[in-house]
Amino acid sequence: MKPAKLLALLSMSRNQPVSVAESVQELWAGDAPRTAGSAIHTYVRHLRELIATAEPQLDPKSVICTRSGGYLLDLAPGEVDSEEFGRLAERGHRAVSLGDDLLASSRFRQALALWRGPVLADLPAGPILAIRKKELEERRRSALDRCISAELRLGRHYELLGELVAYAADDRTHEPLHAQLMLALYRAGRRVQALEVYRELRHELSSRLGLEPSPRIQALHGAILQSDRSLQREPDAPRESRTA
Repeated sequence: MKPAKLLALLSMSRNQPVSVAESVQELWAGDAPRTAGSAIHTYVRHLRELIATAEPQLDPKSVICTRSGGYLLDLAPGEVDSEEFGRLAERGHRAVSLGDDLLASSRFRQALALWRGPVLADLPAGPILAIRKKELEERRRSALDRCISAELRLGRHYELLGELVAYAADDRTHEPLHAQLMLALYRAGRRVQALEVYRELRHELSSRLGLEPSPRIQALHGAILQSDRSLQREPDAPRESRTA
C-alpha cells in the first residue's frame, strides 16, 4: 500500500520534486518510524523494478528520477489524466467566457470522460494527498456544473435529466446541481417533480446543516410555483462552433 501511495504522490506532483520529508509525512501522517527515510528509498527501488519489468526499454531511473533530497516522476505531457483534464476543462471555461456554449459542452465532456471513478479510490489519502484529492474533485465539480449550465442554455434538458437525477442522489446538498435538475424537470413539463426536488433539498440542508436554501434557489422555486414562462427554453438549431 505505501509504495502505491508514494507513486500517487509523485504522480500528482508530476515533474515537480517531492522531498523525502514530504513523502514521510504523507505515508505516515506524523507517526513515522525512525527508519521511514530508508523505507522511502526501498519503495522507490521497488517501483523502479516494476517499471523495468513493465517497460524493459525504459531506464526506470529516468522515470522516477533522484533529486536533491527527494524524487521526481518524469512524464511527458498528456501522460497523466489529471493534467489532460485540466487542459480540456480550461478550454471549456474559456469557451463559456466567449459565449460559445456548444464548444464549452464539447470540451467539458471530453474532460469529464477522462474520469473513471473517484480520485484515489483504492488508497487512503494522507495529509498531502487529501488536499490534492479535494482540489481535483473541486475542479471536476466546477467543470461539471458549467458543462450542464451550458447544455441547459442549449435546450438539452431532456438529455440531461437522467444524469442530473443520478448526480443529485449522490450529492444531496449541492445546490447548483439541484437547481439545474429543477430547471430541467420544469422545462420537461414535470413541475411537480421539480418542486419535490426543492422540498428534498430543503430537508437535507435543514436536517444536516441547519441551513435554508440560498436566495437564488428559493427564487427559482418561486418562479416554478408561478409557472414563470421566462424559465422555458427551447432547443436551438445546430450552429457552427468556434474551435479551441
